[in-house]
Order: sequence, then C-alpha cells, then structure tokens
Amino acid sequence: MQNTLKNLFLAACSAAVLASCGSQPQKESQEQISLTQYVDPYIGTGFHGHVFLGADVPFGAVQLGPSNITQGWDWCSGYHYSDSTLIGFAHTHLSGTGIGDLGDIVFMPVTGDYKMALGTPEKPEDGYLALYKHEDETVKPGYYAVDIDRYKVKAELTTTERVGYHRYAFQPNADAHIIVNLERGIGWDAPVEGHLEQINDTLVVGYRLSKGWAVDQRIYFAAVFSQPLKGLKLYSDYKEQAEGTAEKLTADLDFGTLTDGQILAKVAISPVSTDNAIENMKAEAQSWDFDQVVAEADTKWNNELAKVTAKSADPEVLTKFYTALYHTMIAPSVFQDVNGDYRGADGKTHNDKSFTNYTTFSLWDTYRANHPLSTIIHPDRVNDFVNTMLHIYEQQGELPVWHLMGNETYCMVGYPAIPVIVDAYRKGFTGFDANLAWEAVKNTAMGDGRGLDLLKKYGYMPANSDVETVAKGLEYAVADGSIALMAEDMGKSDDAEYFKKRGENYKNYFDTSVGHMRGRVSDTEWRTPFDPFRATHRADDFCEGNSWQYTWLVPQDVPGLVELMGGKEKFLEKLDEFFVAEGDMGEHASNDITGLIGQYAHGNEPSHHITYLYALEGQPEKTAKLVRKIMSEFYTTKPDGLIGNEDVGQMSAWYVLSAMGFYQVNPADGKYVFGSPDLDEAVINLPEGKTFTIKAENNSKDNIYIKSKTLNGQAYDKPYITYEDIMAGGELVLEMAAEN
Repeated sequence: MQNTLKNLFLAACSAAVLASCGSQPQKESQEQISLTQYVDPYIGTGFHGHVFLGADVPFGAVQLGPSNITQGWDWCSGYHYSDSTLIGFAHTHLSGTGIGDLGDIVFMPVTGDYKMALGTPEKPEDGYLALYKHEDETVKPGYYAVDIDRYKVKAELTTTERVGYHRYAFQPNADAHIIVNLERGIGWDAPVEGHLEQINDTLVVGYRLSKGWAVDQRIYFAAVFSQPLKGLKLYSDYKEQAEGTAEKLTADLDFGTLTDGQILAKVAISPVSTDNAIENMKAEAQSWDFDQVVAEADTKWNNELAKVTAKSADPEVLTKFYTALYHTMIAPSVFQDVNGDYRGADGKTHNDKSFTNYTTFSLWDTYRANHPLSTIIHPDRVNDFVNTMLHIYEQQGELPVWHLMGNETYCMVGYPAIPVIVDAYRKGFTGFDANLAWEAVKNTAMGDGRGLDLLKKYGYMPANSDVETVAKGLEYAVADGSIALMAEDMGKSDDAEYFKKRGENYKNYFDTSVGHMRGRVSDTEWRTPFDPFRATHRADDFCEGNSWQYTWLVPQDVPGLVELMGGKEKFLEKLDEFFVAEGDMGEHASNDITGLIGQYAHGNEPSHHITYLYALEGQPEKTAKLVRKIMSEFYTTKPDGLIGNEDVGQMSAWYVLSAMGFYQVNPADGKYVFGSPDLDEAVINLPEGKTFTIKAENNSKDNIYIKSKTLNGQAYDKPYITYEDIMAGGELVLEMAAEN
C-alpha cells in the first residue's frame, strides 16, 4: 500500500507547484455583489437550533469546524453558542439534527504543557482542552478562525468539497504539535477502530470506524503538512503504544521548533480508502495558497446564494433570508470520491460516474419544504438526489428513510423518500430512470416492515401493535397519496385507484366524536384515555407531537379533511381553535415541540404546512397574519434565532419559501400556496437565463395582506402558483395592503 500512496502523493506534490491550477472564480462572480456578507453562521447555534458552525462549501463532503467537549442534545452538531470549550476541529458534522453523530478526525494544535487526555472545563490542564471567547472567533461561509489563548495559536479553516484546509499560526520558535484524535465523536458516535500511519515526513494516512446513529460508519483520510514531522507518538485510550491501530486511537504529531511558527495542513477524506483520499486531494487541493482557497469557497457560496436575488428595506430580513438559504445547502452532502467510488447501502464499494452520490437525507423533515425548494433553485442537483435514493433502493431493497454515511438509520416515521421522488417526476425531471423510480416507490410502499403489513390488512395500524401508530399511518397516507398521482400520470389506473384509497387511510384515525386523530385499537375501539394535548416522547400514538398537531397532517387531501370535519365552516372553526388552544402536553413531551401558537408548533415539521390551510379554504388573511408572525418572532438574527432544530435545512427552507411569498403544502402536487412575503422582491435565477420575479408592492410590517395579484401583467386569482409557471419565468406582482 505504501508504494501506491507514495506515488499518488508525489503526483499531488508535483502538481502543487502550479498554484494557478486551483479553479478561478468566474468573471461574473467577481462582478456580482457579495451575498455571503448577509450570512451569519451563528444564527441557530443557540437554543435548540443545532446548526453546524465552521467551514464548508455548498453540499460538500467536508464540514470542518470546532468541537466543544460538552455532549448533550443541544450539542448534536458538536458546537453550541453557550459553550467555550475546544477539543479541536472535526472534519464531519451534522447540521440541525436531533441526534448527534459524526465529528470525525479531530485536529488540535498545541504547544507547551499539555496532556494526552481531554481534560475538563474546570481543569483544562489535566488534558489538552482549551477555552475560547466568541470575540476571538471569525465566522463566515467557507471560513472559520479562532485564537486559542492557551497555546497562543491562531487556527484558521477552509475547505473544498472533499478536503479540509488548516492554517495554524504558532508563536515564532514555539514547539509546535498537532494532536489527531480518532477516538472522539459527537453524540451517539462511539469509536470502533482508529488507524494512523506515517508514510513520509509530511504525509500521514488513516481511518476511523465508528458506531452510532450510523451503525457502521467508515471514513478514510490523508493529511499532508507544509512542515516535516520530527516525531510521532501513538496512544490508545490516551496511553502511549507502538501500534498505529486501536479502538480509541490518538496521536501526537511533533513538528519541532518552527522559526515562523506556521503549519498548514490539507486533510482529504473518502468513504472508501486512503488511496482515494489522496486522489481526492490531488484533484481538489493542489495549491498551498490558503487565502485562495478561502476566496474560492466564498465564490462557491456566492454563486449558490445568487440563485435568488433578494431585496428588502430591512437589513435584518436579508440576513435572515440569506442565512436560511445558506443553511439549506449544508446537506445533503457529497458521499463519493472524484473517481466515482462510493460506499453503498449494502456496504460494498460501487463506482458510478454517471451521477453524484449524496448522503445525510433527513427526509421526514426535508420532503416538506427543502426538496420542493431544491426543484426551483437547484434543478441541477435534483436528478442526483433521486438517483442516490434509487441506488439505495437497489442496494437495500427499499427507499431510504433517514440515510447517513451509507447506513439506513430508520429514523422517524413513514417512507418520506417517496414524495420527493414523485415530486421530481411530476415536475418533469428526466435525469433518472422513471420505470425504476416507479418500481422503487411501489415496492417500498408494498413492503411488510414497519407496520405496513397491518396497514394493508386493516387500513390502519392498531394502536396496541406499536408506538407512534397514528403518526406512522398519517405519514404513510401522505406518501401513498403522492404515489397515486404518479400512477395516474403514468397511465397506471389500477395502481392510481389503489393508492388513492390508501392515501385516504387518514380517515381511519379520525374520531368524529372528539374531532381529532387518535389511536385506533380496532374497527370498534379507540385507545383510551384520550387527551389531544398529550405528547409523551416516543411512547404514545404520535411522533414528536400530539393529536392537535397531527390532526392536520393531511396535505395530500385537504378537501377530504375539510369534508371529514363536517365542511368548510367547521374546518375553519377547528383551525381557529387550534391556534389558540392551550393545554398540558405532559412532563415527558418532546423537546422538539417549540415555537407554539396555541397548539401550532413551528419548532417541529408536522406543523409546517398548517398556516397555509387557511389560504386554501378562502381565508388568506389568516395565513398572512400567522406567517408574518412566525417569520418575525421565530426567525431572528440572534444565535437563538431558530425556534427549533434546523433539521438539515427544513426549518430554513420554510423561511426561504415563505419569505418569497408561498409554500408547497402538498409535497407532490407542485402548487405553491400564497402567504405573505417577508421580502420586497425576490428574483429567482433559473436555468437557460430565465428569471422569475416576485414583487411585493408597498410591502411593510403593516402591509401584510395580498390585496391583488398579477402574473405577467394579467390578473391572477388562484390561491397558489404552479411550479410550471415559476420555471417558465416571468413576473408575479403582489399588491400589499394593511387590510385584507
């Protein structure tokens, strides 16, 4: 292996002298206004936002950022604004999840007195842990820096898609060391095996195997340094050993006394092998020009943020908008090497250059808004997202539920990949095999696992058969309703009728005597006692919510829900009650139930479409009032500026769409329902040079109601605009007023 590594490394080094080989910003990017200036990565790092803070590029495999020593629910990303501890810089992170994982390959620059242990916040001298202050940090898209006072080191980070760049400025003549920690992960992540070996005086390679949310996670790396290594010590559970492999492996890399005190490191990662990691470095990180890489990362972010040109008289609105847009592009993340290799859901290495393979699919969250947003602003990536899901289907026998680093986590309920695939198919995306897509959605829905056998038998999941049965049944119905639409479009009338009926299974959970969805034990018996406010975490009929919130989870058939509730008048009365109802959810209610307006919980995804139901049923003024309240109060420019988990872009995608003036209620019908725009103008830059402009005339904090609409100069009276109309380009003018 060493000969192969040396040859690859020498090739990379030969190319490195050509600093100009790095990709140059496009001319138009140099001329456009910088949109990254409006992004504040601190937003969402406080409260329960759980967002990633650090350096990355859009959808990149590397998320390089600081890790606190603290572990806990609010540290699922490895960093929380309330903390001040630093154990190093990890190369992978999740953003906004409710479970912690990743945090792989931690680098920490040290000098002077330290010990090969973590230490504690109270006694950092017992290890290598350091403390920092926020005023010593610099954060912006594609770049992170912090002054580490304990070691008098300035650490700077930036990335390409697959390579993390480090620049450490020690004091002149300091005894410079870098600790490499392959034991430490985030949250549930536990080490299984770490390996590190020195190939020559500037190259080390290794891997980290771990078990957590992703039950079999594997990451390989290669690290090249600008200074030669003078020594290397290896440790198992912080005790020195000779071997380079251990369950809890750490290493102390000694660079000796440096005259100028500067060390640069390039760390490439791969899901497959160390050889591939070096090949990734050769392809993406030829230059040692750290500042150039920072500039290129900034350009990449600017190019993606420029998919929407936003205007507002309120600078805070622009900060909220572009930060939200930024957060929607941290994941899904690339999970493939430059040569086309990736680790499949079957644990095998696959090679396919016909598409880009991705990971980190928080589908229970993102099918609602982030994927419908992507069909508008990232049409170049949608086919790859779908192809990734179809390959997962071929490798594991069903579509992904919550896929992470080649592993199915089965987190959350339903089969949420289905609406995403159906939505892409119905919106005209053709870069995937439609017949395979149909096979995948149908076979997944016709399986027997996760309660589907009971669902097919009874039309519902009996409440005594499992937990969260109502949530599962309602989510299955959402997806089944989307399958019916796909079948109809494909001329499969029998399948369309069958899945249309299954999409109406939500009716089997609605008890007309109480006016709510509730657990059903049999055709004649409901679970008792019943409390619509009760929300016991993962031990009841609902998932991260209560009956009040789940009663509205029928976006695939709003007319049917209206009829089920006794008609429009009673439906709207019930909806009014929902937004004012107050009750005790219980001491074990989920932490995700935040951002309450009555029983509406914006901090969790099942509520996200509900404000827009008013607009569909003839009361758009109520939608406008609520949407504006949410955008004003639940999204701010402070570190606690997200009212709940970011959930890999979903929370932010809701804001991005709503700020432009609409939201896709049914995840597979391509209709974006009008609300009340936070922006004064949004120009969506579409393929082929087209643009779609939304102008909110006379928009202000008081003028929140859409008085009239015109599309391309013609009066427009529908409560929604279609995907086709948006993508055709044109101009939508919304005349705003203080009264409806």
